Amino acid sequence: MNKDELTIVEHLDELRKRLMIVAYFLMGGIIVGFYFGKPVTRFLTKDDVPAEITLHYFKVTDPLSIYISVIMLIAVLLISPVILYQLWAFISPGLHPQERRATLSYIPVSFVLFVAGLTFSYFIIFPYMIHFTIGLANEMGVKQIIGVREYFNELLKFTIPFGFVFQLPILLLFLTRLGIVTPAFLKKNRKYAYFFLMVIAAIIAPPDVMTYVIFVLPMVVLYEISIQISHVGYRMYLKGEQKLLEEELKEN
Repeated sequence: MNKDELTIVEHLDELRKRLMIVAYFLMGGIIVGFYFGKPVTRFLTKDDVPAEITLHYFKVTDPLSIYISVIMLIAVLLISPVILYQLWAFISPGLHPQERRATLSYIPVSFVLFVAGLTFSYFIIFPYMIHFTIGLANEMGVKQIIGVREYFNELLKFTIPFGFVFQLPILLLFLTRLGIVTPAFLKKNRKYAYFFLMVIAAIIAPPDVMTYVIFVLPMVVLYEISIQISHVGYRMYLKGEQKLLEEELKEN
């Protein structure tokens, strides 16, 4: 019996094995996180904080909570290629050989795009948001007392989502490679996609027109890039289907 014919129980056992592998790597990532956790925490909450901001902590456990969060973030980021590979290994038996090879190559690209999204948000989006709120507080004559925990939470709120937003090109390439969507479908439903992206931006962006545009613009650009990339994936899908058809005709 091959993996395509596994029972539900065997699929669950396979999933358990994959999750155990991820758990082992996660423990290794946490060990690495402990080593780099303190310098990274100091950099994020002190060294790279704007000079006009002085962070405070309002709970005794705030520094420990942030430190643990940083350790886990480091660990998950380090093992994310392993997570993606285990996910691929679990679903790959249901794919054709050509699709398996193609989707396997997406893993390093997906990791690079995630890091690119974090970098873009950390160095462009988040600093703009910070300076906007500082300027707004000054105009209102309000003295800001910012908690280190609140600052760190806002940092995560503005960076992590962009890591996933930057997965859009590889996601649509994957879907077109499997024939689930087509470039024509993506173009036809462009306005609905734009609306969905604008709603996401409205949820996470501050109430400022310029900041909102900065949020929406990269999303729209990524969607347009994804449409162009989807042409490549769809051509690969059509070639794969044609090859399978030819093989079936030969067998008959």
